[in-house]
Amino acid sequence: MKTKMIGIIILLLVIVAGGGYYFYQNQTKVTSLNGYLGGEKIGLFEDEEVKDIVKKKYHVELSYSKSGSLDMVTADQTGRDYLFPSSQTALEYYEETYGKAVADEIIFNTPIVLYTHKIVADALVGEGIVTQSEGVYYADMQKLTGLILSGTSWNDIGLSQLYGSVSVDTTDPARSNSGNMFAALLANVLNGGRTVGTEEIDTILPQLKEIFVRLGYMETSSSDLFNQFLRMGVGAKPIIAGYESQLLEYAAEHPEEYGKIKDDVIIMYPSPTVWSTHIYIALDNEGKKGIEALSDDEVQRLAWEKHGFRTSSYNITSDTQEGQVQGIPQQLTYVVNMPEYAVMKKIIETLQ
Repeated sequence: MKTKMIGIIILLLVIVAGGGYYFYQNQTKVTSLNGYLGGEKIGLFEDEEVKDIVKKKYHVELSYSKSGSLDMVTADQTGRDYLFPSSQTALEYYEETYGKAVADEIIFNTPIVLYTHKIVADALVGEGIVTQSEGVYYADMQKLTGLILSGTSWNDIGLSQLYGSVSVDTTDPARSNSGNMFAALLANVLNGGRTVGTEEIDTILPQLKEIFVRLGYMETSSSDLFNQFLRMGVGAKPIIAGYESQLLEYAAEHPEEYGKIKDDVIIMYPSPTVWSTHIYIALDNEGKKGIEALSDDEVQRLAWEKHGFRTSSYNITSDTQEGQVQGIPQQLTYVVNMPEYAVMKKIIETLQ
């Protein structure tokens, strides 16, 4: 009887130990999520602090392939758990193509801005196109768009060292979100500063197409365009459209390099501007784990402090990156809404 009891106790201990091991394995098993990511968020995904948080707290590893926000919707999604584009338009494009997503969530926001060099900013200030308020540069988009459409040369505004006409380089609006959003902003400007609707878009498209045709080849990645802007100098790319987060991240990750260019590279806020919403799209149930991980308070804090993405927490975004990038407003008030998807679809098709 005693021997039998000992055997039962041993069996129970084995069962408990096995259950505990199974529970431990389930709690510590790391799920690798694979998806498409906009190039402007690669720095965040490669951040060791961020990777450590999502792995230890949420048992997730985020693998990715770089893709433009619109390109990722039509790319092969076999084996992918998520898409992480930079606009609501990409989500609506996805839903039109595939139906309702398993889950989606806006994780970060960042405004569309213009990057330029000091001599260009000074010339635009002299022309009354750009103004400064509390150290922040604001570009009057009605006036700037008028210069572009009129074919005004750089020489006409006192920049004889630059070749050609005034323009803003951007990514391909039919493939990449920053270009797509800048096209939407221009469409709104051409509509008198009001969000363009289905009734007005057809009259605006010819002028919008004219602006983009003049640009010639356009990059498909906002990160590639921004890197070209930094490397090639004012002669190659006097002004580009991009995300506010790009310069903030560059300054945080490369403080020495930024120190060398900070007096030359100027961030200008279009007036009005539009917000880019970085929206995570889960393609399966596993992919939903990424939403919880990226919404973590610590990840959100790091997203702002090290990578320049504005989050839903006012306490985080109200503390600007002092000592790094100057001229960053805590709040943006002159913002125009993006056009509805039917209008954006017409813009995309026209600019392809």
